[in-house]
Amino acid sequence: MTRVIIGVGNSARGDDGAGVAVAQRLGIGVVAPTPFQLMDLWEGADDVVVIDAARSDAPSGTIHRFEIGIQPLATDVLTTSTHSVGVVEVIELARALHRLPEKLMVYGIEVGDISHNASLTPEVESAVTRLVAELGHA
Repeated sequence: MTRVIIGVGNSARGDDGAGVAVAQRLGIGVVAPTPFQLMDLWEGADDVVVIDAARSDAPSGTIHRFEIGIQPLATDVLTTSTHSVGVVEVIELARALHRLPEKLMVYGIEVGDISHNASLTPEVESAVTRLVAELGHA
């Protein structure tokens, strides 16, 4: 089984770089600055994990988990995007094109500060650390 871990985001925008931080810290992940690259990055993989920033009413640092195919991807959580098209739209396009991997797990880390040149907030830093530990043992 081929596994690919993809961190989506922009590290120059504070907490928007949470997915990138997870992928980089795992040392086995790849980075997608925009969701447009997802289908190309997961091509040929049958077990894919995507991590991106999320925004809902949950506290900053909350980790949302969605298994695609078992439950619908929550459009009310992964709506904040500094990209022109978000992860939700790319996944639904991949579904329509029959290009979804066999197993696709999406994690959204609830953001706080996404201002330009900001660092990860302490809450998001903690969530990144927890998710790295979880994915590193999976």
